[in-house]
Amino acid sequence: MNECCRQELPKIYTVSGTVLEGAGIKSIYLKGSFFCKPGQFIMVWIPEVDEKPMAVAHIAKTEFAFAYHSIGPFTKACDALKPGDKIGIRGPYGKPFSLRKNSIVVAGGIGITSVAMLIESLSSPRIIYGARDKSQLIYQKRFKHMRITTDDGSAGMKGLVIDALRIEILEKKPAIVYTCGPEVMNRKVFELCEQHHIDCEASLERYMKCGFGICGNCMVDDHILCTEGPVFPSRVLRKMKEFGSTARLKTGRKAPLKEYYAWRS
Repeated sequence: MNECCRQELPKIYTVSGTVLEGAGIKSIYLKGSFFCKPGQFIMVWIPEVDEKPMAVAHIAKTEFAFAYHSIGPFTKACDALKPGDKIGIRGPYGKPFSLRKNSIVVAGGIGITSVAMLIESLSSPRIIYGARDKSQLIYQKRFKHMRITTDDGSAGMKGLVIDALRIEILEKKPAIVYTCGPEVMNRKVFELCEQHHIDCEASLERYMKCGFGICGNCMVDDHILCTEGPVFPSRVLRKMKEFGSTARLKTGRKAPLKEYYAWRS
């Protein structure tokens, strides 16, 4: 999509439906056409509440959807949305994933929503998907051939996605690995790819106010995530000192990722 076609002011859409995907995970479907590339994001505005970035998890001819994990005031407001309600959407923003053959897609937690359109755009990708437990797993009917891991072993393989990725690489070395999930996971995926000389693209997440490079809150080193990312390739990731280490809070202060995620939740 050309930048000239991007919606810079919120366009009002009507909620057509909601789906509870898993424990605390919900999809909001909106009436109307929309186009974005896999990996790009939208800014969702709920009047009198706030505006937040969201991944587009599904697009059809007459509707599209975003999904989220309910963890704070804005997502609690999303929980209250019902068919007929109006919200604003602007975008899409950011750089998308590339589309290459012989790939593995690695997703952790709600990160599966950011790679859902990517999976559907690729040619027979292998999919690794991890969550804390089976209640957090979504899209199992949508993507029937995922290799699943859970921290507690309640579904799939007990362990982490990185353990499953090691197995997949040994079975058949991919040309590229795409990853989205908690940043510590993304970092481990990237490091494993580096060990095996495999290209990697990671979708990162930071606190974001504007979506088009003005506020500076989503900086990762000297990279503006909302315009240069959220998807970054190996050649950029390997130079990022803050990747897997720190992020900025709402005040702009840098904090360890553990503090950042505790604040976001």
